[in-house]
Amino acid sequence: MHMRKAHSSFRVQLNYSMSRAFVNGFGQNFQSAVLDAACLFRYNKNIESTFLFYNREEFPVKILKVKCLAPTRLDNYLTQQFPALTPGRLNKALRENKIKLNGKKQPLSTRVMAGDEIKLFILDEVLDADKRVEGPAWKNARCPAQVIYDCPQILVVNKPAGLAVDGPEDDTLLNRALLYLNQQGEYKENDLYTPALCHRLDTGTSGLVLIAKTPEAEQLFLEVIKNREVKKTYLCVTFGRPTPPDGTLGGYLLKDADRGIVKIVPDKQPGAKDVETQYETVAVSGRLALLKVRLITGRTHQIRAHMASIGCPILGDSKYGNNTANRELKLKYQALCAWELVLPRFTSPDFADLSGKTFRAPKPWYYQQVLDGTLK
Repeated sequence: MHMRKAHSSFRVQLNYSMSRAFVNGFGQNFQSAVLDAACLFRYNKNIESTFLFYNREEFPVKILKVKCLAPTRLDNYLTQQFPALTPGRLNKALRENKIKLNGKKQPLSTRVMAGDEIKLFILDEVLDADKRVEGPAWKNARCPAQVIYDCPQILVVNKPAGLAVDGPEDDTLLNRALLYLNQQGEYKENDLYTPALCHRLDTGTSGLVLIAKTPEAEQLFLEVIKNREVKKTYLCVTFGRPTPPDGTLGGYLLKDADRGIVKIVPDKQPGAKDVETQYETVAVSGRLALLKVRLITGRTHQIRAHMASIGCPILGDSKYGNNTANRELKLKYQALCAWELVLPRFTSPDFADLSGKTFRAPKPWYYQQVLDGTLK
């Protein structure tokens, strides 16, 4: 009887998470709902499989009936069907339980035979990633950016965790923004000016990013951000509760280029830069704390390094975090969101409408889960 109740409760919670994803559409909300569901699963240890409780109307699953004349390795068969499934993508999908052979997780070296059934819990965008459109990279972005605010001078977009802001890949935040502007009729391939990032976020961090739509806006926002006139507030979850619950962290940040990390040191050293971070505890849940963090300075990995330096690393952070906890909770990216941006007052009439404006991203998936004690 107890097991039946657990299954029933889990189904209700799981269906809620996935329904929320499809109401809001794909992108960050979809990823958030999947992570919601995964977290629920982890705290229901009697459940045998994460995704097999979904019916196909709620979660997109591709079912393949194997047709081959001779036994073939699972990875070779899938690559033949979907060339975009490179060895790296296949291994990643297998680790994340997104490949099932006859209802079970099997090694990629397993031989498949005619009549076997393969289920892929992989989005079509990934399966069709090799179907590239000729032209600039933004034409091959997976989808338009999620826009929080749009005016003649700037875009404010919401970056999902795991998406690079720019780089050599087709699917970056900037390319998604350019795709959005093209669809709105505001940007074309041969325009003299290409909208540009005004600041950056780490790939694993979600949240708000400003993109300039004109050269004048780019120059202005680069300057006010450099001068720390834009107020930035983040939401995060730490493994460990900071003491005191509210405070200001100082010190100096020193880069370790060989290891690709930074560290906080108490005293000034050659190459070290001053750092200041304010934090406020919003809620606690078990071992975890939900914090609101404000950057006074804006250095590389500042929040991640600062919280780690007081023994409260960001949950899911593979560089500065508690990897034992990260593996236990199976978090892929750090629970860190650039939640709020507050603009300064502008004297130029062209930017008067933006003076003092506040922008906020949707609260990330972990926010409510810490509040209600689901994540702990």
